[in-house]
Amino acid sequence: RHRRTGSSQGSREETVMLVDITCTINGRERNLAVEATELLVDTLRLRLGLTGTKKACGTGDCGACTVIVDGEAVRSCILLTASMHGKSITTIEGLGDVSHLHPIQQAFIDAGAVQCGYCTPGMILTAKALLDRQPHPTPEQIREAISGNLCRCTGYVKIEAAIRMAAERSR
Repeated sequence: RHRRTGSSQGSREETVMLVDITCTINGRERNLAVEATELLVDTLRLRLGLTGTKKACGTGDCGACTVIVDGEAVRSCILLTASMHGKSITTIEGLGDVSHLHPIQQAFIDAGAVQCGYCTPGMILTAKALLDRQPHPTPEQIREAISGNLCRCTGYVKIEAAIRMAAERSR
């Protein structure tokens, strides 16, 4: 499918290729018509209002945009939404809410692992993907899992403690 759009100066039109996809986002099936070059982070934030997914570096280096796709923590700023057809996506909004926090979210609060909060959604989703595949990780496995998530505030000590706490509580 194609959509015609006017240019900013109104003098020329361009054609944008649209791709129809069906995916599951936070447990809800979604049918979307997205631009072929549209990034998943933009779809989540701008189209669906899921602003817990942060947009920062735009190169997949900082982890602020981390979401879970089919059980794997991935960087949504370097994934095309069109490639998500048939996939299951979990954002931070899909874990818990203020009245019923996910145990990992609660552990981050209890351990004091949240400061400015910008990296927190990506860290929590990375931790969830880790704990789903390795319920009782070693300190080295925790550090390896979060090594692609940058935090400028905490120095990672409390973040590691929060992930250990969540793992211990699940025993």
